[in-house]
Amino acid sequence: MILTPMRYKSYTWPHNPRVYSIDFQRAVAAHKTPFGRYQLQDLGMGQRVMEGEGEFMGPGAYVEFQRLACVFYEDGPGLLVHPLWQAAEAYFVSLRVEQAPRPDYVRYSFAFWEDYGLYSGLAVRVAAQRDKKESTRAAAAVHRVAEGDTLWGLARQYGVSLAELVALNPQIKNPNLIRVGEEVRVG
Repeated sequence: MILTPMRYKSYTWPHNPRVYSIDFQRAVAAHKTPFGRYQLQDLGMGQRVMEGEGEFMGPGAYVEFQRLACVFYEDGPGLLVHPLWQAAEAYFVSLRVEQAPRPDYVRYSFAFWEDYGLYSGLAVRVAAQRDKKESTRAAAAVHRVAEGDTLWGLARQYGVSLAELVALNPQIKNPNLIRVGEEVRVG
């Protein structure tokens, strides 16, 4: 199986890191009730943490690591495209050299945190782009949510970005939670 190369912002790995892990987290609160009982409350998804390790080998390995480090120093989140994980807006939160680098070999580790900041200025910019696109469309398309649907999956299915889908649907307060039967504008 040939995997696509991992990408973040303007950087594309020359070969994919050898180890990946992803942590999904959900915040849950326990509330004490009378007679020794408790009730759990789902507080929603936490950030996904995507980590990995890799090596750059051969002539120019350290130069390649420096190129990756330059991307680490860029501000703000960027699009992380991974060969196995779903694409996500993420912050590059750590980059570590795991041993003394040599010109022909650098072993490193990294971590990305997914950005759920969908309600910052991004939604406003996307809404302006959507208005331009809508002038050429006759009618907006609507999808009725079925069991197993996610906003990310609908965005991919209809060829729109997740941010654009969120901007099209201001009635959805939590983009990680859509209900069966709910109508979602997809275009």
